[in-house]
Amino acid sequence: MGDMMKGNIAIAEAAVRAGVQLYAGYPITPSTEIMEYLSGRLPELGRSFVQAESELAGINMVMGASACGFRALTASSGPGISLKQEGISCISDEELACVVINVVRYGNGLGTLYSSQCDYFRETRGGGNGDYRCIVLSPSSIQEAVDLMVPAFELAEKYRIVTVFMTEGALGQMMEPCDLPDFIEPERHAWALDGKYTYKKIGIFDRDSMKEAVELNEKHALIKANEQRWESGYVEDADYVFVAYGLPGRSVMGAVEELRAEGRKVGFIRPITTWPFPEKAFAEVNPGVKGFISVEANATGQLIDDVALTVKKTFRERNVPTWCLPCVYGVPSIKSTKEGLARIMNGELKEAY
Repeated sequence: MGDMMKGNIAIAEAAVRAGVQLYAGYPITPSTEIMEYLSGRLPELGRSFVQAESELAGINMVMGASACGFRALTASSGPGISLKQEGISCISDEELACVVINVVRYGNGLGTLYSSQCDYFRETRGGGNGDYRCIVLSPSSIQEAVDLMVPAFELAEKYRIVTVFMTEGALGQMMEPCDLPDFIEPERHAWALDGKYTYKKIGIFDRDSMKEAVELNEKHALIKANEQRWESGYVEDADYVFVAYGLPGRSVMGAVEELRAEGRKVGFIRPITTWPFPEKAFAEVNPGVKGFISVEANATGQLIDDVALTVKKTFRERNVPTWCLPCVYGVPSIKSTKEGLARIMNGELKEAY
């Protein structure tokens, strides 16, 4: 068993060991410990740390480092990630590679400091203007977050895409035992800036633009086909399947264990990639399943849309209902999840779709 580590610190050290050469960003709770830790750690290793004058400046510094072929990182939360969207869209347009950490907090506008999952729509739909997607990784534990850091950069570089590392405020602030990976020294890629850098942007309106659009869709399709990640359990005979990611995913797994012990045929799917959404996991579910239930830490229900779309595609010959249990912020309890199932089975909760 590894040392007890705070989530943000473990994630930051994992990024160091993954070969990050530049961190550029601006402080915002509950992500600030990542920046604070790297402000001392990166210079120790002869690497670059910049506290930028704004979130906009930070993401554009990341774009510059990425264009030079170096592993670059930024982190923020809520409104800070919103401010970075123009840069993320430009990085996507140039098909560069970087990692953006969002330690999600609850609320619109400036929001609050409560842990939440209310940024799901933004992160899984691209977030900024234009036609693009980001790979989105959503860990449910500190150890999983650490283990996903190297793959985050490898996926970004493999597909020349932005990888969003979507954690939650509670995950960043909690402490758990954690084993850290070994240091690696990534190589600069052949497409890195060498004084002759040119790249024909997707979306230029000429006779080749359709070809470029086709290539973009082919890349997204390739990612969907090959990079879906999830954890599931008890789905083969389940009457009801819960779907939840991140910390709610952990809580749901506990609820499923208790419900199974009580004789209820329930299962769970925990997405690890929230984009690409793990549609393949649904193909493993009992064909006679009675319904799917998303459990989310937001007010309106967001994950439920992807659940319902996937259920529609997977069970084309019959209507399988879906329900949503939004707990607003924080982490849903095992008790509340079990109570939600009881309300559904008693007909007290209206279907979402």
